[in-house]
Amino acid sequence: MKHLREFAKSVPDYRRTGKGNHRHKLEDVLLLVILGRMGKCVTRADIIRFGNRYLKRFRALGLLLHGVPSEPTLCRIFKHIDDEAMSNRMSEFAVAFHDELVGFASDIISIDGKAMRGTVLENGRNPDIVSAYSLGGGITLATDMCREKSNEITAVPRLLDKIDVSGNIVTADAMFFQKTIIDKIREKGGDFLIELKANQRTLRYGIEDKVEVTEPVDVYSEGPFLEHGRIETRVCRVFRGEDLIADREKWNGNLTVIEIRTDTERKSNGQKSSERRFYVTSFNGSAKQLDTIARKHWAIETMHWDLDRNLRQDFIKRKSARAARNLDTIQRLVLSILSIWKGKRRKLSDKAKGTAELIGELSMNFTGIMRMLAQ
Repeated sequence: MKHLREFAKSVPDYRRTGKGNHRHKLEDVLLLVILGRMGKCVTRADIIRFGNRYLKRFRALGLLLHGVPSEPTLCRIFKHIDDEAMSNRMSEFAVAFHDELVGFASDIISIDGKAMRGTVLENGRNPDIVSAYSLGGGITLATDMCREKSNEITAVPRLLDKIDVSGNIVTADAMFFQKTIIDKIREKGGDFLIELKANQRTLRYGIEDKVEVTEPVDVYSEGPFLEHGRIETRVCRVFRGEDLIADREKWNGNLTVIEIRTDTERKSNGQKSSERRFYVTSFNGSAKQLDTIARKHWAIETMHWDLDRNLRQDFIKRKSARAARNLDTIQRLVLSILSIWKGKRRKLSDKAKGTAELIGELSMNFTGIMRMLAQ
């Protein structure tokens, strides 16, 4: 709770606080919204009902001394808060717990973008937010919004400038296999593991042809195992980049090529399918390590699913990109709080709780929320 109040105080107030009559402190409004969203509030009306229901409890904490703000006030405030500044304050909140959660081990930082489909801007586009997600901590380390007439590729270098990737492994999907991004990761002292598809046509098809006649340096197999109603078998083969990559100088250093073959059989109808994926990495690890890192990248997709399924992000409509990003920042902060709580708990049953279960326990439960923040 101490860190949460520091976050709320640190967000710059866009209002001229030295002039005029400001009934509600920005800190109070932010804490109301954060605690409300932890208590399963989706709309502004839900948050206001939450505030009125526990107004005495808020006042005991020195908050909402002038009552609960109205729905237009909440709308106006989140439309004008500096979204970049609040996102940066959220990053500072997360980083304060990152080392405690991860320890001295290297972390896997996954990068991916997410469109906020509940908001449609005047140009017909959805706000697109790129984020860096710590797998070890289960927290969002930083976000950056794609600018108008831009895309996720140009946002990633700005995102990397906000985080420390030294000694860590950055994972991303094929869209981000770009020289500028790879050079930025190396410049900051990190390693990368990025999927390779046809957006790098010459590199992809050159590797695809050569792996058939090249001996792998390491092989790891697992399965068959049952997962999500499918019986899967995976084979990970690792190749030296100097044997497969023709234009090594372009990519600035020694690289390793990974081929993962997945054979799948659906348990319901016996339908079989196979898939072959390629990755390029600067990390020198065993086939088992590299296969695990490649699979763990999809944890960021689980976090995006939590935003949509449990916090209803795509259900909530906003009229401006700034308001949409501020909503995203608050929701990612809520997920980070839940992950920090699980990471600090000793009971295995607490660590195993999912987002839906935790939010269900905290639903309109002010006592439960405060107890969690105190632990």
